[in-house]
Amino acid sequence: MEKNQNQNNNPNQQQQQFRQQAGSQQYQQHFYNYMPTDNLSTFATLHLVKGILTILFSLFFLLYMFIGTAMTFAPMNGDVDMPFHPGNIFVIIGGLGFLITVTIGILTLLAGKYIKERRNYNFIFAIAIINCITGVLGIVLGIFTILDLNKPHVQAQFQPGYDPLNPLSNIQ
Repeated sequence: MEKNQNQNNNPNQQQQQFRQQAGSQQYQQHFYNYMPTDNLSTFATLHLVKGILTILFSLFFLLYMFIGTAMTFAPMNGDVDMPFHPGNIFVIIGGLGFLITVTIGILTLLAGKYIKERRNYNFIFAIAIINCITGVLGIVLGIFTILDLNKPHVQAQFQPGYDPLNPLSNIQ
């Protein structure tokens, strides 16, 4: 008789164990649906847009260089014995501005590419800091990128061996 009761209890116990396992899986699935999110794909796109805008802004410095060159070759009325020509200042400032803006634009484009690929965490962080000195759009993009990069689940995505199907496995 005891064997019959044990056999009858076993299916009940098995069902109860199955319900507990299913409940924990349901809880895990429910938790997975509400996992912390990141905005990295949005930031990747915004970095690409910012990089393109920065490179387009560098055309302003080319215009500045053109004005300086025109001033250099234009005949001047007045003193001929000047140690330098005022147009040279325009050319130098325009050239330096052009090089700096193109460099920042290319680095921002690379940061957008690396964000999309989830690699070079430190490079992206450094470019976010550099973008903070490049105007209002750069400040906003840089600060929000830095805030998002400091989240533990985002940092885990940049670690080698990150598994997107089990995102919480790498968080320490």
